[in-house]
Amino acid sequence: MSKYRALAAVLGACALTVAGCSSSSRASSTETEGAIVGVNAFLWRATLDTIDFMPLASADPQGGIIITDWYSNPGATDERFKMTVYILDTRLRADGVNVSVFRQTRNAAGDWVDATVDSDTEVQLENAILTRARELRVGDFS
Repeated sequence: MSKYRALAAVLGACALTVAGCSSSSRASSTETEGAIVGVNAFLWRATLDTIDFMPLASADPQGGIIITDWYSNPGATDERFKMTVYILDTRLRADGVNVSVFRQTRNAAGDWVDATVDSDTEVQLENAILTRARELRVGDFS
């Protein structure tokens, strides 16, 4: 009798193991590969690496928002920049990151006033972040 109980226990354990292996759970883990809480870990790390020269004002890994403080290039003290980066997805995708750049210049009175930002600047930063994220991902699997 105990022989049959042991066999039933083994078969039950195998059935539970097989039941836990569905293709849908595998697909979702592949989609969210590199995800930390609510954002893609590779995009998060790549963003921090890409904008590491700027002082951080706020970084929320759960919400996927990184806000920098104002930064002035030592060679151009009459101009300063600030960025907000949004990590929008748990997957490493081209549309998973959005960068907003703000620029101010100093007027004749010495006050900071908003100035236009070249539209290509945000795209170049997004591409730099995506390139770095891909490098991190490839390095993670090496």
